[in-house]
Amino acid sequence: MKLTSILVIASSFLAVSAFGVSPKPALTKPSTTSVGFLKDKAVTSSLFRDQSKVRGGAVPGWAAYNEALDKKPLITKAMTSLVGWALGDLLAQIFISGGPFDMKRFITLSVFGFIYHGPSGHFFYNWLDKQIEGKEAQHVALKVGIDQLIWCPIFMTVFFTYLGLVNGDSVAVIVDKVKNDLFTACQGSWKVWPIVHAVNFKFISTKHRLVFINAVQIAFNMFLSIIGSK
Repeated sequence: MKLTSILVIASSFLAVSAFGVSPKPALTKPSTTSVGFLKDKAVTSSLFRDQSKVRGGAVPGWAAYNEALDKKPLITKAMTSLVGWALGDLLAQIFISGGPFDMKRFITLSVFGFIYHGPSGHFFYNWLDKQIEGKEAQHVALKVGIDQLIWCPIFMTVFFTYLGLVNGDSVAVIVDKVKNDLFTACQGSWKVWPIVHAVNFKFISTKHRLVFINAVQIAFNMFLSIIGSK
């Protein structure tokens, strides 16, 4: 499935970036230089990392994705979230909801990922990283607290309001939905995201935060797609 293939590549980015093996052309002539025991000799074997190359170059599309993040970060992160939300709802409908496929719901949630989750995450995490620099425990804990106690309720309120507007609900209905489901949604977030964001803020670079979040968020988006469609 095309969406699944795209997400597998995206969720592999961060793991592979830790290694950075650069692929060599298939027909490259093997080096005759002995590996090891030679000082001041460049090892040309493809098994060894070329430090001058971009890390993660072994993954098709990873270098292009990083270039897109550098040149067009907003649209790239919006597209990343579109894929994450689309796949999350697709899996929720197939494995949890059952019944006929709801195309309107699928499109609605995919669009939400594109127009709000990606762009808002881009600006919010850039701002947060500028306000709180460092990766020590106290910095990570403070970021997690701000994300979950301030940003999470705001995000969930926007989410329910968006769904209500798309469905043509009145303001009163939307307010009731927020009152009834906001705390439940935040509780669901608090069971998952503090640990995820502790890893996120400790080890992941600012520009890669959203691809990491979307890789994890597929499962959480399944939860949101269910609670949002009640």
